[in-house]
Amino acid sequence: MKLLVINGPNINFLGIREKSVYGTQDYAYLVNMIEEKGRQEGHEITVFQSNHEGAIIDRIQEAYFDGTEGIVINPGAYTHYSYAIRDALASITVPKVEIHISDITQREDFRRISVTAPVCQKQIYGKGLPGYLEAIDFIVNFRPL
Repeated sequence: MKLLVINGPNINFLGIREKSVYGTQDYAYLVNMIEEKGRQEGHEITVFQSNHEGAIIDRIQEAYFDGTEGIVINPGAYTHYSYAIRDALASITVPKVEIHISDITQREDFRRISVTAPVCQKQIYGKGLPGYLEAIDFIVNFRPL
């Protein structure tokens, strides 16, 4: 299966920023964990990260044309206000999972609102980096009604 994992702003600073919230593993560790799962299970997984909203939208739109069969996305702070990313996700009919490393329901009030989750099949939060693997499993096993 061809999957795309998108990480938004500041995810590249894992292991540097707010270690008490995001842990001590760095971004390379996350990418390796995802790529290793792909190798073990025979999936083609592309991992993309950008701190720029437009680049994330461009990559979502590219997925429409490149045969991507599922998207895992951690929009970072864009989760809470990017209607542009929300609209890009809505335009892609493949299964999508929104993922957050921390438990966004137990943090600042603004983090409890997601404008992107309603256009995804599932939202996973508070499970640390392993949440990405759960999101991949969900997409691989997803069967629409």
